[in-house]
Amino acid sequence: MNPTPHRHRRRAAALATLALAAGALLATGPTARAADVGFAADLVVAKDGSGTHTTVQAAVNAVPAGNPSAVTITVRPGTYRETVQIPSNKPHIRLVGSGSSPSQVTIVYNNSAGTTRPDGSTYGTSGSATFMADADDFQARNLTFANDFDEVAHANQSGHQAVALRTRADRIRLENVVVNGDQDTLLLDTAGRDTRGRVHITGSTIRGNVDFIFGRATAVITNSTIEVTRRPDGSSGGYVMAPSTAPQFNGFLVTNSTITGGVTDRTYYLGRPWHAGGDASLDPQGIVRNTQLSAAVRTTPWTDMSGFSWRDDRFAEHRNTGPGSGSASADRPQLTDAQATAYTPAVWLGDWTP
Repeated sequence: MNPTPHRHRRRAAALATLALAAGALLATGPTARAADVGFAADLVVAKDGSGTHTTVQAAVNAVPAGNPSAVTITVRPGTYRETVQIPSNKPHIRLVGSGSSPSQVTIVYNNSAGTTRPDGSTYGTSGSATFMADADDFQARNLTFANDFDEVAHANQSGHQAVALRTRADRIRLENVVVNGDQDTLLLDTAGRDTRGRVHITGSTIRGNVDFIFGRATAVITNSTIEVTRRPDGSSGGYVMAPSTAPQFNGFLVTNSTITGGVTDRTYYLGRPWHAGGDASLDPQGIVRNTQLSAAVRTTPWTDMSGFSWRDDRFAEHRNTGPGSGSASADRPQLTDAQATAYTPAVWLGDWTP
């Protein structure tokens, strides 16, 4: 026999009470979801006040510490002159520009290593970053990170390194972004010398002139454009990468990309070994493969740094093309096809598939 309508209503009321009680327990427990504590899982940054926040940092601040699942911060078109830090206890943040191209959303500031802090100290290279992504599982898409520090206007200041983007965590994904600077543009770092930090960059543009991709992370740069630029004084010359890899990790892998720029021919090195702090136990690694090299690249593409020889570290090429490429020699190590099977994004990133 079918239950009466009164019994239906009593049963529904009882189930609702149980559901509310269960929800209250979840919301007060250590695994409470953001939505259970009144947090909007999707945030919108807009300079005109039409979003949930007017600055990127304010949106980051609104994300609860220890957030267990993805939070999307959508940034509407505009130039956001601010420094931003995603602290290590706020993982899973997705930062997305809502414009039609990365140029429509720019996060920019002008600190440098030698810029004075309010307390009288200086920022240092790492601290100069416009944007600092220090939490695991950070993603950014369709926007520009920039540092527009003016070297010419501060010619008498020491410490011209000026970072646009610093990553210092694991499983960082950057897609269709522009990272724009001069010296030390993109710092791909880790939380510690012996801590793994993996970065995957695809479909992006990175600009600079001196050591402008540097750090100790394990990084794959694929299907991207690396653009070498003239120095602020108009001169042409510099270094694309300066890895500072610990020996147990892989370093920088550039693959299926283009290295180009409107500079004088044969004036840019692919890289040099950065033994940070003079640490001789480091084993910097830089691999460039299946990449189009413009005539900006020197015929001897690797060079020494601070008394450390690149020949003692891990630098090589494989099947590059273009006027900046060259055949195997003592000055230009080339991987064999058999060796190259160990130098792929899948090998580099291990158990992480971006």
